[in-house]
Amino acid sequence: MRALIRVLAIGFTAVIVLLFAAAFIGANNVRSTAHFASEVVTDQLVITHLLDEVEQEQRVLDASYTGLSTDGQPVDRVQVLTDLDQTGHEIQRLVDKSASGPDYQLWQGLGRATDDFAAEARRVLAFPQGQRPEAQEASSRDLFLRHEAVTGKVATLVDLTYDRVWDAEQRVSRQSDRLAAESSALVAISLGLALACAFFTVRIAARVFRQMQAQTGELSRVSFRMLQVQEEVARRFAHELHDELGGSLTAIKSDLAALAADPSDKARLDDSVKLVEQSISNVRELSQLLRPTILDDFGLDASLRWLAGRFRERTRIEVDYTSSFDARLPDQTETHLFRIVQEALTNIARHAQATRVAIHLRPENGTLRLTISDNGRGFAVASRNGNEARKGGMGISGMRARAASAGGGLKIDSKPGAGVTIEVWAPLAEPQPAEPEKEFA
Repeated sequence: MRALIRVLAIGFTAVIVLLFAAAFIGANNVRSTAHFASEVVTDQLVITHLLDEVEQEQRVLDASYTGLSTDGQPVDRVQVLTDLDQTGHEIQRLVDKSASGPDYQLWQGLGRATDDFAAEARRVLAFPQGQRPEAQEASSRDLFLRHEAVTGKVATLVDLTYDRVWDAEQRVSRQSDRLAAESSALVAISLGLALACAFFTVRIAARVFRQMQAQTGELSRVSFRMLQVQEEVARRFAHELHDELGGSLTAIKSDLAALAADPSDKARLDDSVKLVEQSISNVRELSQLLRPTILDDFGLDASLRWLAGRFRERTRIEVDYTSSFDARLPDQTETHLFRIVQEALTNIARHAQATRVAIHLRPENGTLRLTISDNGRGFAVASRNGNEARKGGMGISGMRARAASAGGGLKIDSKPGAGVTIEVWAPLAEPQPAEPEKEFA
C-alpha cells in the first residue's frame, strides 16, 4: 500500500510540476509575444507619424519644385523661400526625433537631400529674369535631380517600414509556432507520465489486491482451523473429564465406601491416595493445555525454557535454549510468541525427523527476535504452504497470523535436507521488568 501511495504521489507531483512548467512557459511566451508586438506597433506608429510628416513636407517640396520648374508661370519667390525654410526646419526636427532609432542614418540622408534641394531651389530663384535659357535648363535639371534624391530617400524609408512590418509578422508567427511546439511537447510528456503512473498504479494495485486475497484466504483458513482446534480441545476436555477424572473419582468413591466398612484396609487407602495424585496430575495437565500458568507468573523467557524442557523429556530431542531477554511484554505478545514456539516444536516432533533444536531469544534494535532452527529434513517453503492450504492445517499460516497480531512478522528459511529456520520478530513496547521467580512444577 505504501508503494502504491508513493507511486501516486510521485506521479501526480511530476504531472503537476510539468503542467505548471507548461503554464509558465506559455505565459512567458505570451508575455514575450505581446511585448514584442507592442514594441513593433509602437515603432510602426512612430515611423508612420514621421512618414506622414515627411510626406507633408514632401508635398511642400513638390509644390516648390513644380513652381520653379514650370516655364512662363510667375513664381512667388518669398513664399517659396518661406516654405523651403519651414520644410528644412521640420525635416531637421524629424531627423533629431529619430536619433535614437535604428534608421537614423537614413533620416540623416533625407535631411541632407532636403538641404541640397533647398540650396538648389534658392540658387534657381537667385537667377535674374534675363538669364540665358541654357543656364535655366541646367538649373532645372539639377533641381530635378535633387528632387528625385529626396523622393528616393522617402521611398526607401517607406519600403523599410513595410519590410519591418513583414519581419515582425514572421517573428510573431515563429514565436507562436514555438509556443505551440513547446506546449505540445509538455502535454505529451505529461500524458506519457500520467499513463506510466497509471500503469504502475494498476500493477501495484493488482499485486496488493492479490496479497489481500491471499491474506483473506489465509485468515479464513486460520479462523476455521482455530474453530476446529477449539472443538478438539473441548472434545479432549470432555473425554479427559469423563474418562480420566470421572473414572478416578468413581474409583475413589468405591474405595471410600469400602474404607467406611473396613477402615483398616490399607490397600484401599493407598489406592485412593494414588488416584487422587493421578487426578491432580490430570487437572494440572489440562490446565497447562489451556494456558500455562508459568506464562502469567514468570513471563516469556521462563515459559520457553519450561517448554523446551518438556519437549526434550517428551521427544528425547536435544533442545538448546539461549536467551538474553528476561523482561516482561504485553500479555498478548507473550501468548503469541509462546504459541508460535509451541506450534514449531509440534511440527518438528511430527515431521522434521530432527535430532537437535536450537531456540534463541534476544532483543535487537527495538524489536524482540525469536529464532527456532532444527537439523531435520526441511522442506520447500512454497510447496509446504500450498500443501497446508489444501489440508486446511493451521501450521505456518497460523504462526504468520500470530506474528502479525503481535505487531511483527515471521520468516521461514528451509530447503529439503537442510533443516528449517523460523525467525519471528515483535516490537518491544515498553517491556516490563520480570517478576521475582516463583516455585513452579
